[in-house]
Amino acid sequence: MAFHVKNPETKALARRVAALKRAGLTEAVHAALKHELEREQASRLDGPGGDRRQVRRDLRARGKPDHGRPANKAFRDSLYEND
Repeated sequence: MAFHVKNPETKALARRVAALKRAGLTEAVHAALKHELEREQASRLDGPGGDRRQVRRDLRARGKPDHGRPANKAFRDSLYEND
């Protein structure tokens, strides 16, 4: 299957990457797309080693810390008390 790139800027970028890698255009485009896919999957926690820090930031931004109990030592100890 042929893959034609019509955007001149995209063609130029592909040629630059190919020249830096000393590879053909197909190999350069393949490597760039594979790298971008891995990066996107990691940032969305779809793959191993995803960005869990971003998930924590998102949860913290949606949280309401003024409405909860303080997570001090007494609170944590109360979680393990037997009834």
